[in-house]
Amino acid sequence: MASVFSKIITGEIPCYKVAETEDYLAFLDINPNAKGHTLCIPKKEVDKLFDLDESSFHGLLEFSRKVAIALEKAVPCKRVGLTVIGLEVPHAHVHLIPLNTMEDARFVNKSKLEKGEFQTIANAIASHL
Repeated sequence: MASVFSKIITGEIPCYKVAETEDYLAFLDINPNAKGHTLCIPKKEVDKLFDLDESSFHGLLEFSRKVAIALEKAVPCKRVGLTVIGLEVPHAHVHLIPLNTMEDARFVNKSKLEKGEFQTIANAIASHL
């Protein structure tokens, strides 16, 4: 069964796209820890990050690095944190989270954003790529 991320890749489910290549996609998390929280995923559906073949694993991290650099330019923060949890969606993914406090890294305090804010942030990050 296709994961929700696979449905985002095919366009069945909309997203706030930040960046895309032939093999990877970055989009805003709709339940963000902080403003600008971005998910980077391989387009190939693989459940766990460490189940990716070596080339795809390295490619995802290189793609995530580029997105993180743009994210830090677009969203005021002390740094961009990277985490891999992967329990909610069975599709390998990396979380890029703008951090100002350690609380931003916890998955308990969520930010509430309006639809227009999501698109503005996605556009701002994309403009730095």
